[in-house]
Amino acid sequence: MSTRWPGLCLIAGLAGAASVDVAPLGTYRPAERRHWAFQPRKAVLPPALNDAAAKAWVRTPVDNFVLESLRKAGLQPAPQADRVTLIRRLTYDLHGLPPTPEAVAAFVADRSPKAYENLVERLLGSSQYGEQWARHWLDVVRFAESDGYEYDTHRPDAYRYRDYVIHSFNSDKPYDRFLVEQISGDEIDATNEVYAVASGFNRLGPLRKNAGNQEVASSRTEVLTEMTNVVGAAFLGVTLGCARCHDHKFDPIRQSDYYRMQGFFAQTQAHDIVTASEEERKEWKAKVQPIETEMMTLRRSMRRASEEEKGKIVEKLEALDEKMPLPLTAMYAVKNEPKEMTAIHLLGRGDYRNKGAAVGMRPLGVLLPDGQPEMPLETGTPRSKLAEWITTPDHPLTARVMVNRIWQYHFGAGIVSTPNDFGRMGTRPSHPELLDWLANRYVEGGWKMKPLHRDILLSSAYRQASKSPVEKAAMAKDPANRLLWKFNRRRLAAEEIRDSMLAISGRLNPKMGGRSVMTVIDPELIKDLKRPQYWSPTRDKSEHDRRAIYMIYKRNLILPFMQVFDSPDTLLSCAGRDQSTHAPQALELLNGKLSNDLADAFAQRLLHEKKTSRERVDWAWRLAAGRAPLPAESAAALRYLNEAPENPEIVREFAVMLFNMNPFLYVN
Repeated sequence: MSTRWPGLCLIAGLAGAASVDVAPLGTYRPAERRHWAFQPRKAVLPPALNDAAAKAWVRTPVDNFVLESLRKAGLQPAPQADRVTLIRRLTYDLHGLPPTPEAVAAFVADRSPKAYENLVERLLGSSQYGEQWARHWLDVVRFAESDGYEYDTHRPDAYRYRDYVIHSFNSDKPYDRFLVEQISGDEIDATNEVYAVASGFNRLGPLRKNAGNQEVASSRTEVLTEMTNVVGAAFLGVTLGCARCHDHKFDPIRQSDYYRMQGFFAQTQAHDIVTASEEERKEWKAKVQPIETEMMTLRRSMRRASEEEKGKIVEKLEALDEKMPLPLTAMYAVKNEPKEMTAIHLLGRGDYRNKGAAVGMRPLGVLLPDGQPEMPLETGTPRSKLAEWITTPDHPLTARVMVNRIWQYHFGAGIVSTPNDFGRMGTRPSHPELLDWLANRYVEGGWKMKPLHRDILLSSAYRQASKSPVEKAAMAKDPANRLLWKFNRRRLAAEEIRDSMLAISGRLNPKMGGRSVMTVIDPELIKDLKRPQYWSPTRDKSEHDRRAIYMIYKRNLILPFMQVFDSPDTLLSCAGRDQSTHAPQALELLNGKLSNDLADAFAQRLLHEKKTSRERVDWAWRLAAGRAPLPAESAAALRYLNEAPENPEIVREFAVMLFNMNPFLYVN
């Protein structure tokens, strides 16, 4: 519990609070504090269900909550899914890859009463777990490897943050520590490289640059806005950014709250910790210095230039900017620079030119007692204090928000279906007591994620089939399946589709970590980049077959295959991937270079590993769908393959078909 801001969760007993709004600090009406998300977590126990049917179904306390809600609504759970479905579901959830036919066969044949539990442990213990779950986190914090906007400057060493996240998930780093390292790693220990890389979280947002006479105040305001907004969306699950220009229209977040939160970043500045050798530094400086000198001269001349002359100067600046080499290899970190500290003011309509009252720093007022004083901006470790507040064990938002995200990635929708918005415009929890029970257990268990996975994955609720024998009646009562009367079928995400095609074709390169990979793409796409010379495909072709998480994530050039399957744009925090269905997806899988290249590899694998068409059909389905083909599927495939069983082109077309079928693209 923070000693700086006592009474973090003081919600009740405010009837006697001052009714006059104190301009610098503000007050909150009791009604504003009553919203469920701002209330303390309740100490709840799983509902007692003692009848025989309940005892037979309940496996973990999660089931007590789910079954009670189903019964209250007059619903019943679906039967348990078969083992083939379960191993495919689990493997995609935890690894983002299909299970091998050998793994499926072993699980189906395992008669041990602990077979399912052992499978969960094996999957959680694999390094592929960190690769899959890091991708979810990178979506939330809008990770990318370029600045965005017009220049979209490449960030060649941003991969270090990605690798930090993967390692953190694989080591099951406590979530509170994970957040502290990212918010304030440099304040903990400026010499620790892991903390330095983690602190790069504060620099993940898009950054506007230009070659002309950049308005420094405007740019600084945008940087502070990015740092502040992501804390609200990613960690607190509130639309904090909506209070930048005025008091929040729906939630009790004052504009003064927004800028007091921004105050924690007032002295935070970008800090590139160069890792290049002395020789590399000298060589780089020799290239850069004359360009920077010329650019500085041109910028000075803009002060007294006419509008027409300014346009010509900007053209010259941009031409010089094109000649700039990539930055030296470095760790993208932050540090505090008290001498460069930005004075924080309320800004009318968020405009840096319309300054109001100056403010200090303080967490969200609705979660503090009225009149709680702010702190001056001069405080030595401001982000550490912010991190301390966010990770306070009894914080009403932090644990709920992360638990909800974990639930969402397992079931397809969160207990709160708006994971970045726990405010009044977000949805109410479908199972509020379950959310609090999970959050309490999460905190009491040391903020560890893997035990939480076990609570969910070992439940009967998770093991349900995606079809119910009473589907029509259940749909009438709960069409969105909020109460979980069956499992939600889902389409694979873009990365999962690509990685699965690599895996079943035999081409997947399992190498972990390191610099991101640039692949060969359409020259027309490269031509539109501001600095096309920086798109240099990785020379080692085997690197192109690594998992998608190691592909370059450039803001102004989302790889076409990823884009067509709803990969986010990385400009804003992505609370959850869209699941669109449209014709270009089928066209990409039928005609795209990637799918046809991997279909060729898949065909070569089938021809090499199996002797007859029947064997190839069976093996192909087991690789792509995790199961044997149905009789009708087998008959149709054999009719096609038997026209020319040894013709690689025929087998390749068959492989393309498999990439397009629902049993490959969807998880039941």
